[in-house]
Amino acid sequence: MQTNKTIYALPDTKTMEKIIAFCGIVCSECPGFIATQKDSDEERKKVAEMWSKMFDTIIKPEEVNCDGCTVGKRLINYCRTCEIRNCAIEKGVVNCAYCDEYICEKLSRWFKIAPNAKLTLEKIRKSL
Repeated sequence: MQTNKTIYALPDTKTMEKIIAFCGIVCSECPGFIATQKDSDEERKKVAEMWSKMFDTIIKPEEVNCDGCTVGKRLINYCRTCEIRNCAIEKGVVNCAYCDEYICEKLSRWFKIAPNAKLTLEKIRKSL
């Protein structure tokens, strides 16, 4: 069974699990995900302030709760309406790297904003 989790060995022999979103973002490196997993209201506040400035909108600290868009019961509000996420769920793919229509128009637009997401998905595709 394919999952959206990849285990990486670190030099000190510890392992770290990366959670990859449908779109290629590494959820486990996202400050909103990290604040949620730490259950830190202080970090949620910092993330809300940062994102409010970045996206020119008001994001409240209590809205910063996310377990990752592929597995999460708790999601950042945008993820509930994300066209890439909704498409991937509809198609039943682990993430967009597994889609027969890769790279679609939705992803092309997204990669202009998030080029690292493309690198992540390309790496996954090479391993398929």
